[in-house]
Amino acid sequence: MLDDAIHFLAETQDVPNWERLGQHLPVEWIEQAVQYTGKASIRQRRLPAEQVVWLVVALALYRHQSISEVLDDLELALPDLQVPYVSKSAIAQARQRVGAAPLQMLFELSAKAWGEQDAKQYQLKGLRLFALDGTTLKTADTPEQREHFGAQAYAKVVSSYPQVRAVTLTDVSTHLIRCAAFGPYGSNEMQYAKELLPSIPDNSLTAFDKGFMAAEILCGLTGNGNNRHYIIPAKANTKWQLLEPPSDDVLIELRLAQQVRKKRPDLPEFWQARAITVIDSQARKHVLLTSLLDRKRYTSADIAAYYKRRWQIETSYRELKQSMLGKALTLRSKTVDGVYQEIWGTLTAYNLVRLEMAKAALAVKCDPTEISFIRAFHIIQYELHWAAVVRSYGKLPALLQRLRKRLVDLLNEERPDRHYDRAVKALPKRYTVRVLKRDLN
Repeated sequence: MLDDAIHFLAETQDVPNWERLGQHLPVEWIEQAVQYTGKASIRQRRLPAEQVVWLVVALALYRHQSISEVLDDLELALPDLQVPYVSKSAIAQARQRVGAAPLQMLFELSAKAWGEQDAKQYQLKGLRLFALDGTTLKTADTPEQREHFGAQAYAKVVSSYPQVRAVTLTDVSTHLIRCAAFGPYGSNEMQYAKELLPSIPDNSLTAFDKGFMAAEILCGLTGNGNNRHYIIPAKANTKWQLLEPPSDDVLIELRLAQQVRKKRPDLPEFWQARAITVIDSQARKHVLLTSLLDRKRYTSADIAAYYKRRWQIETSYRELKQSMLGKALTLRSKTVDGVYQEIWGTLTAYNLVRLEMAKAALAVKCDPTEISFIRAFHIIQYELHWAAVVRSYGKLPALLQRLRKRLVDLLNEERPDRHYDRAVKALPKRYTVRVLKRDLN
């Protein structure tokens, strides 16, 4: 009975459109990445470099499964009648041979190409809106990783797990990650942010957190490229000179600190910006600094609305760390190079999901952020498994055409604005605590 039902499903279901295999992640990109980095397999293996790249991307989509299960379920290994299964040691050796460089190059190729797709659909008065911020990831606690990545230090103890510090540039409209830099926790976020400046596209507006308030970053952004601008909240100790009578939208002049001037003589000694005073829902005043000096084209209300959307990058981090990685305490990899490889693969997988959501949103003319990420992610997981069962060629399949039709049914319900300040809440205790009478006295 069950066998007949399975045969019926296999015969009546439409064959997946395998021509879409290379629509989002072309095989040429994979080959270019492994060839350019010198990681191409010389002899025939069950897990050549190209298959390992697919595997690392797939691992991020199935964090709840072991590496062997992902390899078998999606049939990513090349067939071998004599040895039907690939051993765990062979998988580990294959990942070590490939390393992190091909995954990094694949992410950079795909992120740039996907970011340019449909770019005109998301422009705000001729500019693309990006957000730059940082986050952390925990790794397995091994001596090698603790020595390389380090960890957060408290007053008397050190964090239980090594931590990776990362900074990303995210497209606010689609949540696609345009570029990323990460490494040891001891390196400041400012250092990683400087690495990303050359990758910020022209005709863009980048929203920063106040922690990135530095002339090297802001002047480095506007002084290079074409029509690149910023929005950033002013710190309480930020000093400037008024160039106009005081108002809620005034032109100011800032001066480069002498110590920075000695280190970076190429930066201007003075630069101008607009200081816009805004009032939040708690009736508190904040000052936003921006390089958009054209008041007629970009009003103070526009600037405030643009910066309010910066918080969506936090949603992007939640989707990546909680939904995709399943709230896992640490990353899978036990080696330093494996951690870098895993993170690049995870970023590529996240962009794959977000790209498909953006394509679905365009089909029904809604914002990509209106589609539920977690439900879309689960549907994509299901579709990939089903495609592998019906007909598998040993490669991670592209998403099926019907996927977009299902995604548009997953629109998020509009939520009210935040009523209370953001705060870190203490975790609830697992067990009740008995209080002695002497403790109450």
